[in-house]
Amino acid sequence: MEYIYAALALHSAKQAINEENVTKVLGASGASVDATRVKALVTALTGVNIDEAIKQAAVAPAAASAPVAGEAKKEEKKDEKSDAEKEAEASAGLASLFG
Repeated sequence: MEYIYAALALHSAKQAINEENVTKVLGASGASVDATRVKALVTALTGVNIDEAIKQAAVAPAAASAPVAGEAKKEEKKDEKSDAEKEAEASAGLASLFG
C-alpha cells in the first residue's frame, strides 16, 4: 500500500512517477524498498491518467454500496431465519446426546 501512496504523493506534488522518485519517497518514509515492486508499479502506471482514475474510484463505491430499502429488510429477515434454523439444529443435536 505504501507504494501506491508514494505514487499518489508524487502525483500530488506534480513530480514524475519513476523508479528513482518512488524509491526516494519510500526511503524517506522509512519503508523497506523492494526494487521489483517499484518497477512493477511504475510500469503499471505508465500511460494511466491518475486524476481520472481517482475520480472513477471515488464515485464507484458510493453508488455500489447504497442498498435499496426493500433489500435491506429482506436481508434482515434471511438472517433471522438462519439464526432460528441454527438454534433448532443445535437443539436437535443436543437432544440426541441425552436420547
